[in-house]
Amino acid sequence: MEKLVIIPTYNEKENIQNIIGAVAALLQGYHILIIDDGSPDGTADIVKSLFPHYPGQLFLEERRGKLGLGTAYIYGFKWAIERGYRFIFEMDADFSHNPKDLERLYLACKEGADVAVGSRYVKGGEVQNWPANRILLSKGASVYTRIITWMPVKDTTAGFVCYKKEVLETINFDAINFVGYAFQIEMKFAAWKLGFKIAEVPITFIDRELGASKMNKGIIKEGVLGVLRLRWQSWFKNYRKRVTNTVYANTMAYTKA
Repeated sequence: MEKLVIIPTYNEKENIQNIIGAVAALLQGYHILIIDDGSPDGTADIVKSLFPHYPGQLFLEERRGKLGLGTAYIYGFKWAIERGYRFIFEMDADFSHNPKDLERLYLACKEGADVAVGSRYVKGGEVQNWPANRILLSKGASVYTRIITWMPVKDTTAGFVCYKKEVLETINFDAINFVGYAFQIEMKFAAWKLGFKIAEVPITFIDRELGASKMNKGIIKEGVLGVLRLRWQSWFKNYRKRVTNTVYANTMAYTKA
């Protein structure tokens, strides 16, 4: 088993069947794991109804209550590692990430990157259908993060990512603190501090047409304060040691960092 796409969901009934179909239609061997946080709109039931159409390719894990994006991805990462997947992807359910770009992220990792980020803010990347204030907020957050952390990633909050399994095996998930907006920043920061190579692949990000955005003031606040916390920890609290899974502490990536 090589490639797993993790898609967290909460009230995505309008999109879930189509996004599963679009990933499966690539015919590139992607397995799909839906992690549903108790969606009251019946998202999980729709996924279950699709099992006969995608035998051995589509999987569902249901959790009770809305537990946060970060915890959903960590749950999925552990699930993937236990089953031996080599390339693990993060992806939204709402088509803001084009499924056809999965292969470009995969190839970036095959060609030498440890983490491939679908980036809106490198040459060739763009955002469509977002209001000006949302673009300003997103770009401002990435600039702010780079200034505070010195991390050489232009789209630090991107949620369309491919990780090699070695990266996820090396990170101590218990040391990842954030569950919302800042989770994506913290995962990239941890990978970078551990010496892994991060490549950015230009993508076109298209705002969702169906369903409701999960962005809120609490998530934004977590991002602003979380970046400051990351910088402080990396200076004074032996961050690299704390964020390393000791089982894999002697991996090449860790020793070269």
